[in-house]
Amino acid sequence: MKKKLFILLLIPVSFFARAQDAAILVQKVKDKIGLVNNYEANGKMKTNIAFLKVPVATVKLYFKKPDQLLIKNEKGISFVPKTAVNINLNNVLNNGKYSVLDAGADKIGGTVVTVVKLLPEDDNADVVLSTLYIDPLKLVVLKSKTTTRDNGTYELEMSYGKYIAYGLPDKVIFSFNTKDYKLPKGVTFDFEDGSTKKTPAEKRNNQKGKVEIAIGSYTINKGISDAVFK
Repeated sequence: MKKKLFILLLIPVSFFARAQDAAILVQKVKDKIGLVNNYEANGKMKTNIAFLKVPVATVKLYFKKPDQLLIKNEKGISFVPKTAVNINLNNVLNNGKYSVLDAGADKIGGTVVTVVKLLPEDDNADVVLSTLYIDPLKLVVLKSKTTTRDNGTYELEMSYGKYIAYGLPDKVIFSFNTKDYKLPKGVTFDFEDGSTKKTPAEKRNNQKGKVEIAIGSYTINKGISDAVFK
C-alpha cells in the first residue's frame, strides 16, 4: 500500500518538474531573442501558392521591439499574411502570459528537439495554442505551429547560420491555409489561368500557401526610426 502511494506521489512531482524545466528552456530562448532590440535585414522572398503567379522578390525586413515588423517588397505588395509578423518569434514568446507544458521530444532533421506547448491564460487572446520545437543545446526554435482564433493555423520552419547568437534565422519558411488569408482591400494578383480581377473563395479553399524568405544579412541594434513603420 505504501509503495502504491509513493508511486502516485511521484507522478505529479515528475510532471511539475518537467513543466518547470520546459518553462526554464523557453525563458532561455526568450533571453536570447531579447538581445535584439531592432534590426534591418536584406533577403529574397519566394511565394508558392498554387493559384497565384508571384515572382521572387527582393525584400527588406525591419523589426523594432516590442512587435513592429515590416516586410518591404521593392516591386510592390508582398503576399504575406498578417500573422507572419511572428517570424521574429517575439510575438509568440512575448504575447501576454501563458502556461508552458512539456510535450516530450521529437526530431527535426538530425536534431533532437524539445517540444513545448504554450497555452495563453487570456481566454480572449487571438492565439489559442503555440507549439515550439526547440533545440535545447543551441537555444533556438527550429519550428513552431500556432493556432489562432481568426487566422487559422500556420507553421514556421527556421534554419540558422552566422546570426544564431541572436536567435535570428538565415531562412524562414512560413506555411498557412490560403482560405484563412484575407487579401488587403484593393489588392489583386495574376492567377495561373491569366485572370487578374477576382479572388474566388473556391480557388483558395483547402489550398496550402508557403512563403520562403532567405536572409542574406542583418544589421542589428543600430536603431530604427518609428517612421519606417508608418
